[in-house]
Amino acid sequence: MTSKRLGSKLDHIGMTASTLCAIHCAIVPILITFLPLAGMGFWAQPLFEWGMISLALLLGVSSIFLSFVRTHRRALPLLLLVAGFAALVLGHIYLKGWIEAVVVPLGGLTIAAAHFVNFKYVGNCKTDNHFLHFAHRHTTKRH
Repeated sequence: MTSKRLGSKLDHIGMTASTLCAIHCAIVPILITFLPLAGMGFWAQPLFEWGMISLALLLGVSSIFLSFVRTHRRALPLLLLVAGFAALVLGHIYLKGWIEAVVVPLGGLTIAAAHFVNFKYVGNCKTDNHFLHFAHRHTTKRH
């Protein structure tokens, strides 16, 4: 598998995992009293939360950082990744209550956005006269 295809697959996994993380972080505070009744109390455990954060970090570094080094050399995906993890980790450690329930999911969505931007940078052309490759279309080559 080529590096570009692997990076694309990692970005898809990263976008999905980060979006699920944001949904998880938004819903768990609301449903925390009902999770044990449904047999899903493990979702609210700190070990599960930090495991999800570690997985997102592993996917982010392996996809975004390697794509930056090997392919596009654009800082926006890295900046979004760092900002997302800062919000996620600092929100879990220092914030409590409703503000944590707002900041942490925003961190997860920012990480998902970092994967999306990276996916656009890797999967498209090397033209620099547009923003996030939205300004024009690419022709697909059929073999």
